[in-house]
Amino acid sequence: MTDNIAHKHAMKIHFIGICGVAMSALAAAFHNDGWDVTGSDVGFFPPISDYLKDNNINFYPGWHVEKMMANGTPDIVVVGNVAGSSNPEFAYAQEKNLHYLSYPELIAQYIVGTNSVVCAGTYGKTSSAALLALIFTKAGLNPNYMFGGLSLNLPVSAKLAKEKALWSILEGDEYKTARWDNRPKFFHYSPTHLLLTSVSWDHADIYPTEESYFQAFRDLIARIPANGLIAACSDSATVRETIHNNPSTTKVVTYGKNTDADYVYSNPIQTKNGTTFSIKNKENDYSIITSVLGQHMAENICGVFAMAKEIGINTNIILEAIAEFKGIKRRLEKRYEGEIIVYDDLAHSPAKAAASLATLRTIYPKSKIIAVFEPNTGNRKSASTAGYTNAFADANEVIIPMLSKVKIAKDDIDPPFDAATLQSIISQTHPNALFIPDDKHVIEEIKKTTQPGDVVVFLGSHGFRGMIEGLITSLHQPLRP
Repeated sequence: MTDNIAHKHAMKIHFIGICGVAMSALAAAFHNDGWDVTGSDVGFFPPISDYLKDNNINFYPGWHVEKMMANGTPDIVVVGNVAGSSNPEFAYAQEKNLHYLSYPELIAQYIVGTNSVVCAGTYGKTSSAALLALIFTKAGLNPNYMFGGLSLNLPVSAKLAKEKALWSILEGDEYKTARWDNRPKFFHYSPTHLLLTSVSWDHADIYPTEESYFQAFRDLIARIPANGLIAACSDSATVRETIHNNPSTTKVVTYGKNTDADYVYSNPIQTKNGTTFSIKNKENDYSIITSVLGQHMAENICGVFAMAKEIGINTNIILEAIAEFKGIKRRLEKRYEGEIIVYDDLAHSPAKAAASLATLRTIYPKSKIIAVFEPNTGNRKSASTAGYTNAFADANEVIIPMLSKVKIAKDDIDPPFDAATLQSIISQTHPNALFIPDDKHVIEEIKKTTQPGDVVVFLGSHGFRGMIEGLITSLHQPLRP
């Protein structure tokens, strides 16, 4: 299953679950490298469906072995976590002994460079990896890269070279590699450099205890070679503990608001148009200007600045790339501005939702903010309940739509809770949390209760089944009948 064929230029590759952000990025990268790429998934929604079309990727809805095999036997079948044991394409690949891989295994064989920079942490890793890829590209280092989002700067979210690259920039996800491999994805990426943004218990479906989650990051740190580099956010007590309790002799540089850090950011000022702040390193002060929103982005940019500067990239190139950086789709992406403002954000946990809402509250202090929220599977587990306490304090109204169906194991003694239960949990610390099971009624509720200047933000990792597009289309009509 994992034979190394990295030097064999396979002509056909098929992705089961191609509509995932990482899978679609890899599909485009292999297409751009001359491979015959196909893919399948249960459903396709913007922006990923548009991304696949723009990159001329052949894909189809559903699981159809005859379509997977239509142009001959794939040299590689990449199996996403969406594919269960009963998936007919995956079952066929196993039955016929086709060469199948998880996407982290694919990255390990085709994208990881001699120097592997991995951006890891509970949050901030996608934006950090995207900005580092932009900096390295502008510096002429021609990196391979992969991050699980759609960059507003780089044309693709993954790139591979025919020869092994000197540098690679990778988003290091702590979620399990595949249904047959429970190891974190980042274990496959042979990191020589680690940017560690945060360690805050997440994915309770994979890590049932806080300790098991922290241990995954301790094990990651232990993999960094002595001649490598770790840049870690010292504002986080859990990051400090994770770093200091590790016997690794790897060089560690710290960053954050804490004045004891090696790279200190301060005075972040946010407006509707972006963020400004400063970074101090030793006796040097640097003024940062960026169009992206959020104090958390000031923290992420500070970490990226530290990593790039420690590697030896020219400071002016770093600053120019930061100024050019437009961010990632679905990271407080402004989708509409008219009588009301509509944002789309990937925040799929209560902690991430709280951070995004805090940013919006800073920018729109007097506006009504409506949050439409759908968590990921791990944040629908009982262990995540405490994290919802006051998480939506900066929203005036919280709407829980019908939650996406998830596969539940027959022996799961703690199945994901449903939308009504989530509404009840949030209502314990929020006076105006609603469960609205009909998507059209969600749009009607928003139009009925908003006034000019109000803000609506969709928070979650799913595509909201076209609700955002439906709302925007409807806003060309009056807010109220």
